[in-house]
Amino acid sequence: MVDIKANLENVRSEMKDGVLLVAVTKTHTPAEINTAIDCGVTDIGENKVQEILDKYDSVKPVRWHMIGHLQTNKVKYIIDKVVLIHSVDSLKLAKEINKRAGQHEKLMDILIQVNIADEESKWGVSKDEVKGLIDDVTENCPNVRIKGLMTVVPYADDPEEIRGYFTQVKEMYDGYAGDEREMVDFEYLSMGMTHDYVTAMEEGSNLIRVGTGIFGTRVY
Repeated sequence: MVDIKANLENVRSEMKDGVLLVAVTKTHTPAEINTAIDCGVTDIGENKVQEILDKYDSVKPVRWHMIGHLQTNKVKYIIDKVVLIHSVDSLKLAKEINKRAGQHEKLMDILIQVNIADEESKWGVSKDEVKGLIDDVTENCPNVRIKGLMTVVPYADDPEEIRGYFTQVKEMYDGYAGDEREMVDFEYLSMGMTHDYVTAMEEGSNLIRVGTGIFGTRVY
């Protein structure tokens, strides 16, 4: 049986000060998630809208993050449930988030997802498209606040091989430190998962998304 408490203690022992841990809960049960919450987890991340809806009422009070690819037609189901959408990669999606946030009279916090390695299998905008998307969202979406960047880097057995990707995204993130636009308020650099979060933190990540390292191997 997976010892969630011990796994959490292990992750926390490696975390730097000021880093937010988002426990990734896809395929895991409300009972497992509630155990993690009892152990101090304050933020959880789901990859699929349906899993948020299925678990929402059975999970103890916690901050929900949408970390997976989000289809525009699913935004309406989670707009009132999540505190941060990590995976915005188009103006079309941002406009839908803006519309639904307006209906709920709320300001929705988002991250721009960067496909830093230009992998065909991953979502996100290219490095060269980030500025344009941030400008477009700021101009067109008054109910959306851009809180930073998120990336998923290629898997590597040796995290040193992908360190450079984290460095590049951190440089982009730092470029917005002095941005004075009201709806550009960079607070989160979401990068690093179970196998590479230590390297990500070394390169400046302040939000890590850890699933297997807490809950064990997923059962699909």
